[in-house]
Amino acid sequence: MENPILKLKNNISQLTETQRRVADYILKNPVDVAFLTVDQLALIVKTSTTTIMRLTFSLGYSGYAEFQKGLQELLRNSAAPQIRLETNLKELDESDLWIRCAESQVSNIQSTVDMISTESLNKALDMIVSADRIFCTSVRSGLPVAEHLSFGLNRLLGNSELIVSDLSDWVDKGITLTSKDLVIATSFPRYARRTVDFVTAAKSNDAKVISITDSYSSPLVKYSDLVLPCSSSSIAFHNSPIASMLVADYLVSAIAINYPEKTKERLDKITAILTQINYHYND
Repeated sequence: MENPILKLKNNISQLTETQRRVADYILKNPVDVAFLTVDQLALIVKTSTTTIMRLTFSLGYSGYAEFQKGLQELLRNSAAPQIRLETNLKELDESDLWIRCAESQVSNIQSTVDMISTESLNKALDMIVSADRIFCTSVRSGLPVAEHLSFGLNRLLGNSELIVSDLSDWVDKGITLTSKDLVIATSFPRYARRTVDFVTAAKSNDAKVISITDSYSSPLVKYSDLVLPCSSSSIAFHNSPIASMLVADYLVSAIAINYPEKTKERLDKITAILTQINYHYND
């Protein structure tokens, strides 16, 4: 996704005086502009719609509508939480909040299915089953994904560990990583620096890296052997883990189904122990 704010800043010196006045208003009021019509913006800035259209043309957009769409996406996916919430509230009807939330998640899942190929998923499975050790890492909104993935893979393979990258403990693990190890990192905007640091350290030791992230512009991408892009938008302020949780659940399920020779004996032993200690509730 192109960043319209960045494009505006980079090209502002080439704009006319009137266009700069429009650009200045956009930079100071991006949330308002994201939902103003071109006529409304022209009235506020006291200029013509033609001036605004020429401004968007000069930035490489087909018109104001395309520029505005890019601005809306930027605010939803990359801005601070309070800005994202304010942006979403602009077009939200509270009476259909539950339906909108469900529709948003269905859209995220469909978008994720469209972005990830079967070949990519098969490659991920190969990387997982061939790794000596697997470290699933994330923080904040991505942490439930890492936890689910780590628990599932460890239950099946016995070599997976959760690393909360906000904590410094990963440094001790990081220096022991080798080319036979795999790091699966999950991160969404605004990307956590510590997760990127861990992935950077892993790559410097030749470990393999799978990234579960929102786009190919994520800072994790350049350190990754494989990227599994997942839509993470929500109707409020946060990154949603729902679509990426689907990917994590698929990986766990596919390992169990496709590699029974690696997992069945281990699952049988675990089940026997849980039964022996009467772990599960029975009325």
